[in-house]
Amino acid sequence: MLFPPEKAFLVGVEITTGQQLSLDETLTELARLAETAKAAVVGQIRQKRERPDPRFFIGSGKLVELKNAALSADANLIIFDNSLSPAQERNLEEALGIKVIDRTELILDIFAQHAKSHEGKLQVELAQANFQMTRLSGHGVLMSRLGGGIGTRGPGETKLESDRRLIKQRIAELNREIEKIRSDRAVRRDKRKSSRLPLVTLVGYTNAGKSTLLKTLTKAEVLVADKLFATLDTTIRRLYLPNGNHILLTDTVGFIQKLPHQLVAAFRATLEEVTEADLLLHVVDAANPYFEDQIAAVYTVLEELNAVTKPIITIFNKSDLLEKKFSRQLLKKYEPAVALSALQFPSDGFSHLFQLIQQKLEGLRF
Repeated sequence: MLFPPEKAFLVGVEITTGQQLSLDETLTELARLAETAKAAVVGQIRQKRERPDPRFFIGSGKLVELKNAALSADANLIIFDNSLSPAQERNLEEALGIKVIDRTELILDIFAQHAKSHEGKLQVELAQANFQMTRLSGHGVLMSRLGGGIGTRGPGETKLESDRRLIKQRIAELNREIEKIRSDRAVRRDKRKSSRLPLVTLVGYTNAGKSTLLKTLTKAEVLVADKLFATLDTTIRRLYLPNGNHILLTDTVGFIQKLPHQLVAAFRATLEEVTEADLLLHVVDAANPYFEDQIAAVYTVLEELNAVTKPIITIFNKSDLLEKKFSRQLLKKYEPAVALSALQFPSDGFSHLFQLIQQKLEGLRF
C-alpha cells in the first residue's frame, strides 16, 4: 500500500557561537535530505540564537510562529536541522501537536530505506539501536527511581528498563555479527594484499559522483542516482591503467555535514576500506556552491578514521556543469588535483587522472 508523502516543515537555528556553516547552506541540504526520504517540503523557518533554549531549542515566540506556519502549510512533520535532546523533542511535539524529528533521525531513516545488502542492513540497525539508547536515557527522575526503595519496588522491572535491556542485547548481537563481517573482510583484504594489487578508494561527499565515476572507469553495474546516499554498500572492481598495471578500485558510503557519530561507528567495518587504502581519490562536486565546506566535512570524517594522512588525489567532478573553466588556483590549492566530468569519458581530465594515479602508486611497494 502506497502512502502519500509526509509534508515536512524545516527548522534551522543558527547558533552564533561556534557555527561554521551558513544557515542557507544547511537548510538547502536538509531540504534535499527530506526529499531523499520521500517527504515533500512545504516550508521553513529560521532563527539566530546565542544558545539553544533548554526546553524547545527555539524561543517561545518563534515556537508560536512555527506552530502557525506549520498549520497553515498543512505540515504533518517538523524537521530540525539541529540535534535535539529527548526532552526537547517531547516538549516540541506536545506544544506543536505535530511529529518532530531532528537531522540525525532523518539521516538514519534514509539509510534504512537505502540499505540493500545484509551487511548494510545490520549496520543501519546498529546505528538506530544506539540512537534509541540515547533516547531512553533522558528521563531524569524516572530513571533515578528505578528499583530505588520505598514506593519503587515491585514484582518486575519497569517497561523502560526492559526496553533498555532488550536494546542492549540487540546491540551486542549486532556487534557480534558485524565483527564477524569485519573478520571476513580482513581475510579477503589479506588475500588482496598477497596479490600485490594496490587498493584505491573513492571517498567524498554524498552525491558528488563517486558511483558514476566508478561505473565510468570500470564499467561496474552499480546504482547511479541523483540522490543523497543513493548507495551504501561497498563495491570493488578491477581498473586497468594505461601503463598496463591494474589496481582495485572501491567505492564507499558518502559523507555529509554533521554525519551522526552513530553512523560512523556502525559503518566502521565498511569504512575500513578507507583506512586500508593505498591511495584515496577524493571526489568533489565542483558544481556545488558550497563544495569547499563539503571538502572540509570529508576531511573531518577522514580525521575521525585516522586516514587523513594518506595520499589523496582530489577530483573536481561535474566540471561540465560549470559556466567557465575550473579555476587553476583551486587546482593548485588542492594539488594533486584534476577537473573532469565522470560523464565525459574519455577526456583530458581522465588522462591527467591516470597519470596522477600512476605517479602516486610508483613509490609504493606491493
